[in-house]
Amino acid sequence: MGLLHPLGRIDSRAIAQAAAEHGTPFYIYDEGAIIDNCRKALAMPHAYGLRVRYAMKANSNRSLLKIIHAQGLSIDASSMNEVRRAVLAGIPFSAILLSTQELPQGKELEDLQNMILGGLTYNICSLRQLHRIGDFAAQHQKALSIRCHPGKGSGESATRNTGDNYSCFGVHQNDLAEAIRYAQEREIIFNMVHVHIGSGGDPAAWRENIDLELAILEKNFPHAQTINFGGGLKVARMPDEKAADIGELGNYAKEKIEAFYQRTNRKLQMEIEPGTFIIAQGGYIVTRVIDKKSTGAQGLSFLVLDGGMELNSRPLLYGARHPFYLVSKKGELLSSEFDPSPGAYEAVPVGRCCESGDSQNLDSEGRNIPRPMAEPELDDYLVIGGAGAYCSAMSPMNYNSHVQAPELLWTQEGSLRVIRQEQTLDQILANEA
Repeated sequence: MGLLHPLGRIDSRAIAQAAAEHGTPFYIYDEGAIIDNCRKALAMPHAYGLRVRYAMKANSNRSLLKIIHAQGLSIDASSMNEVRRAVLAGIPFSAILLSTQELPQGKELEDLQNMILGGLTYNICSLRQLHRIGDFAAQHQKALSIRCHPGKGSGESATRNTGDNYSCFGVHQNDLAEAIRYAQEREIIFNMVHVHIGSGGDPAAWRENIDLELAILEKNFPHAQTINFGGGLKVARMPDEKAADIGELGNYAKEKIEAFYQRTNRKLQMEIEPGTFIIAQGGYIVTRVIDKKSTGAQGLSFLVLDGGMELNSRPLLYGARHPFYLVSKKGELLSSEFDPSPGAYEAVPVGRCCESGDSQNLDSEGRNIPRPMAEPELDDYLVIGGAGAYCSAMSPMNYNSHVQAPELLWTQEGSLRVIRQEQTLDQILANEA
């Protein structure tokens, strides 16, 4: 038996046990690894206080939200429904920040106002959002947060860069003066300044964001008490990748915030919003090898799995790479990306969907790339690692009318718990007329 990830607790025995009890495919999460990551985030160096908000768009399962919040993390929500889901998980409005592209009106606007009265922090992301909520905030003397568009960003791909001029998130510098003027006329206080430059980008760009955001705050927001540097901390899903050094980044932010205090006599609390950092390495997708195919001596070998892009669309969307583990039906670890000799066999794992892009290993141009591994037998298990974040939450789950896979939790005590049941065909059809 062997551990899948060096820092995790799930081993090949647990995979075979879960597959025998629940069938495949399924997602499985390592509670202990998730808790460890929460503690690492909370231990990030800081100057005058740190608040860690879990970016729940990474994975919004209620049980996982409860586990993460119990460690002391607050919530970063990207929609009003995410706020509602967090509240249903027992998380108070006072622990939730809402940063969204939505522009609520009617009943939705009333709900937003009640959320703010309940303690929600509303992060203004556009002038129109500010105009929509401004009179209410002024009447009830509710401070707001503001997300500034920095004009510079960084991400593992163009679609994950949320800070440059090709991305529309936040109030752009062109509109900042108007936002400040509008707020001053109504005596609205911006007590937090927020910038998020993208997901999984260069740590050097994250450091630059610290300098840039502090300069924006110092120039424009005399009442701000909190600075939120967003998330996007790079995680090393693959053994050849280098993760962001959260300690080094924290020390850099600490130094800069202390220097800000020396200049201005203002002590700023720091916030970060990790999603991938908290949960990516704590999640796996377990699939079964149902067929093996080849396109000949000049072609490729394929492992056909009982789940693919409807479980994990990241390779198709981004060319993202995930580690593969092969586990035998008896629970033996046959190969691992973290083994220096993964195996001489090379194959491309593909799914069941009628889509050429239904592959778990594509290059940036969408071409299948084989990966070395042990050669499995039919009905052995191919496990996809680094799948806790943006897999279940972002899957096109009902493509080809496949049902949403169940989610399991491997607890700290070493037992299995179902935290989402498998969807049924009736549930897919329930809202059709």
